[in-house]
Amino acid sequence: MSDSDGAITSAATAIREADSVVAMTGAGVSTASGIPDFRGDDGLWERHDPMDFHIDRFRADPAGFWEDRVDLQAAIFDDAAIGPNAAHESLAALEAAGHLDTVITQNIDGLHQEAGSENVIEIHGSAARAVCRDCKHRYDADPVIERARDGELPPTCEECGDGTLKPDTVLFGEQLPEHALMKSHAKAQNADAFIVAGSSLTVEPAASLPREAATRGATLVLVNLESTPLSDQADFDFRADVTEALPRLADAVQS
Repeated sequence: MSDSDGAITSAATAIREADSVVAMTGAGVSTASGIPDFRGDDGLWERHDPMDFHIDRFRADPAGFWEDRVDLQAAIFDDAAIGPNAAHESLAALEAAGHLDTVITQNIDGLHQEAGSENVIEIHGSAARAVCRDCKHRYDADPVIERARDGELPPTCEECGDGTLKPDTVLFGEQLPEHALMKSHAKAQNADAFIVAGSSLTVEPAASLPREAATRGATLVLVNLESTPLSDQADFDFRADVTEALPRLADAVQS
């Protein structure tokens, strides 16, 4: 279905009338804020070797891992002006108005929380945090990155005095956080409407969540510039920029 005014109105009605609404966001929501894509053309994995950020490399060479991680962090957040965009703000507005229960995000940048979303499940973790591998104490990432940049390779835990710190993101070779994944599946199973924004739906297991919701009868709303594997199954398939379509959808829901 196109992104005509009639389709926006119909999708908004389905969302407004739903008891439980879940949104899942992918890289397309972050790239609109200036965060580089990892997998696309000229993405970060074109410029950095993804195997440098494998869990086995972290275990075998934590100092070298952190040296490369400092460079990767700079590449992700190389623009001081990076912040939430209209897509983030629209989802936060829907939540504040009581029309969105949860945001499940594949992104690690924390921009949903910065925009005001409170119920966010980060299934790939967060680049804003670091975690001790021993005692599990969590830290804000910026001071840890500064310690690594200043030569503390690898940075270690000040809480237990011994553990090596790790970015609180899912590295290659790691499983997704079990609690976050279980919670995401539960939200998908109970959703009456499921919005997917800025995701190609090609990366599992995240791609299975909207399929699971649709199978259980949820209204499926896709917002993405290109077709996805679920486009043929979607009730609404908006081929549009998330920063344009989501504000229109949010305004229509609240009108």
